[in-house]
Amino acid sequence: MISVLVLTLNEEVNIADCLDSVAWADDVLVLDSGSEDRTVEIARSKGACVLHRDFDDFASQRNYGLEEGGLRHDWVLHLDADERVTPALREALRDKAERGEHRAYRVPSKLMFQGRWLKHAGMYPTYQVRFGRREALTFTQVGHGQRGALPADQVGTLDEPLLHYAFSKGVADWVRRHNRYSSDEAEHAGETQLGDVDWSAVMTGDAQARRRALKDLSYALPFRPLLRFLYVYVGRLGLLDGRPGFDYAVLLAFYEYLIGLKRREHEYRERTDADESADSSLEMEIHKA
Repeated sequence: MISVLVLTLNEEVNIADCLDSVAWADDVLVLDSGSEDRTVEIARSKGACVLHRDFDDFASQRNYGLEEGGLRHDWVLHLDADERVTPALREALRDKAERGEHRAYRVPSKLMFQGRWLKHAGMYPTYQVRFGRREALTFTQVGHGQRGALPADQVGTLDEPLLHYAFSKGVADWVRRHNRYSSDEAEHAGETQLGDVDWSAVMTGDAQARRRALKDLSYALPFRPLLRFLYVYVGRLGLLDGRPGFDYAVLLAFYEYLIGLKRREHEYRERTDADESADSSLEMEIHKA
């Protein structure tokens, strides 16, 4: 009834627990990007089919799995290896596959950090389109993440969440990944202008569309790292999550700082290249004269 597609790269720490959480599915595809640890071995031992594709971006990986993965069922659940499906979510997925009115569904996730659910600092509930009909659920890449390409009226929302163990491989791994993500976000920020903001979504859009539009709008704000910290720790009551809430708010502020720093670095290089090009042109004109 439901196929499961899991993206992996060096996930031996996570893949067994992830696959155990979907052991109820009779069609599980692991799309690996070249793991050098025991990820593939463990996945095969759990009965999953494993394919390889060099990574370019998340949207392309998911689309490749949908189109070339030989999935057997009409409904597909997309997972990362650090995510887990609870029994309650399993039943909700089955119910929507049997009687759902939409072609795809947003799934909330609970962020787990330092042994607890970050109810406030994790900004629960945040949603991603992760479950839908195979022929309808395609993705586009935006920044470091991916978005479902279906119109909003064809996408429903589930109440039952995934569990997201984003720090299962430690803070150092999180920092390495977000250093990479910040480069993609900086590029996206540099391409986003105020005129590109979907103002109708800011005012009247659904929760996910509003969140996307506000994110685009935020690129124009000064002091983004400080604002991100205050929003998470004070505005979203992350202080009620104790020390883990504070630590996570600081990490997000650091991530925002990296995005801004890389964006300014890119702009500086563009100005420098333009100045050097202008100087070269002037020098050539002088020589001609």
